[in-house]
Amino acid sequence: MGLFDKLNGTKHPCGDVPPQPAEDVKSVLLGLNGPDVPYVVRYGADEGAHLVAEWRLMEPAWQSFFASTQMSRRIRIRMRLDPGSHEVRALEEQWKIQWVEGVPVSQEYGRGPVNQKSVRWTIGRKEAGSGLEVTETFRFDSAELKEPLRNTVLKAGWTWRGVLLGKL
Repeated sequence: MGLFDKLNGTKHPCGDVPPQPAEDVKSVLLGLNGPDVPYVVRYGADEGAHLVAEWRLMEPAWQSFFASTQMSRRIRIRMRLDPGSHEVRALEEQWKIQWVEGVPVSQEYGRGPVNQKSVRWTIGRKEAGSGLEVTETFRFDSAELKEPLRNTVLKAGWTWRGVLLGKL
């Protein structure tokens, strides 16, 4: 792997994994959806991609969770499958957001590998009352969106190619 691959987040599959057909890769990626995951993978033809993955910020079941945590970034990964080279070209996009009355309002836009982590802690008394304890009340890691996608692609024998510049 070269320096540019490292910078844009490109990962290659193990050499002994035979590449699966493009339709199978697409189906497995769409199969990552579920009611218990905070993101959705969907078709993305309207957005210039084969598939799009993003946080469920506006879905009623998840909106209160994201609003209460005051998540500061909206992240979207647009993916284009290239069957000829067995690679998924992935463009990671992010918007800095501000929550206004429970609705995320986009402000700043950026593209490229997103590595955002945040943790919220509270300090309180122990149950026995004999001192203080620190409790983690919230954890967010953008890898929770990207890693399942990337790992699925690699297991299918395809390359995950991060896109920084140019077209998807």
